[in-house]
Amino acid sequence: MKIENKIALVTGANRGIGKALVESLLQHGAEKVYAAARKLDSLPDFGDDRVVPVQLDINNSDEIVRVAAQITDVDLLLNNAGVAAFVSLVDGPTDLIARDMQTNYFGTLNVIRAFIPSLEKRPGSAIANIASIAAFVNFPMLGGYSASKAANFSMSQGLRIELAPRGISVHTINPGPIDTEMAKDLEMDKTTPAQAAANMLAGIEAGEADIFPDEGAQGMISVWKNDYRELEAMVAQMAEG
Repeated sequence: MKIENKIALVTGANRGIGKALVESLLQHGAEKVYAAARKLDSLPDFGDDRVVPVQLDINNSDEIVRVAAQITDVDLLLNNAGVAAFVSLVDGPTDLIARDMQTNYFGTLNVIRAFIPSLEKRPGSAIANIASIAAFVNFPMLGGYSASKAANFSMSQGLRIELAPRGISVHTINPGPIDTEMAKDLEMDKTTPAQAAANMLAGIEAGEADIFPDEGAQGMISVWKNDYRELEAMVAQMAEG
């Protein structure tokens, strides 16, 4: 898919990667970008008439149905909205672990299901789900988040198979540490949201099924491909340190 002259919808567009994706889509010549967020007043002024603000809480089924019924011209659905609870699987609050799964897996799936009828009417349409390198290894301080992103990745694989006959391609985007509010307490080298977003869109345009948009993610997936237990050992060392 070429982004130029296409219409995109970005969930969680109010900050971080979502905001950067909207800006990068505009730079790539998108015809229109629906910028969705739970609260309209949280969206920045993108300074471009091609941006259409949309109120969308991906955990609100009624809102999802309403938005999908109103917006039927989307070529590229970018599922970025998500949450992350910095809690342990061993003793972290189960309600926070459940929130990660509800939002990052079920919320994303519900948005996709609602938009499939209109996407399949748009030739060459695509869905891109922001998963995470945490889909490939569980980070103990983000136990529930990692599990939810693994579920997101698995869901994307199944959707890719089911939706290919309908002309809809499905991509996963698996960032490592990105310099966002969510990752502010992580002491490691981070890629800027702008650079990550540019790499994400480049991967979509190149037709990459699974996109690793930063050096951190690329390094970790390289280790995983060689021996997934080696990556697990690296994360264990990080936890000890």
